[in-house]
Amino acid sequence: MPGTTRQQKFARLIQKEISEIFQQDKRGYLGNAFVTIADVQVSPDLSVARIYVSMMLQEDKAAILQRIESHKKEIRRDLGNRIGKQVRIIPELIFYVDKVEEEAMRLEALIRSLNIPPATDDPKEST
Repeated sequence: MPGTTRQQKFARLIQKEISEIFQQDKRGYLGNAFVTIADVQVSPDLSVARIYVSMMLQEDKAAILQRIESHKKEIRRDLGNRIGKQVRIIPELIFYVDKVEEEAMRLEALIRSLNIPPATDDPKEST
């Protein structure tokens, strides 16, 4: 998480609060989808928050992201109600699908598919 200490603290606060908003999901932002907030990056002026959403077990990630995007104003309002006394401005929220888990699973499958012969204990072959 690059940035100043202030940006990092603000990003952690947003990550915690958005996670709680999604966990409670009183307004049905996510339907039955299980999502987690993987990372939050905040601009230097704290006016924009890039939120990386992990949807590891979900099939249609684009539809879930679209659903989150359609409720962005309500999510920002809920965030403002939670942190409004602590900050001057509530940042603009931009949601992205976090691809770290997908890349890790792809690399793991690639490594498993490699045909690596077992190591031999024969000293003649090592020279």
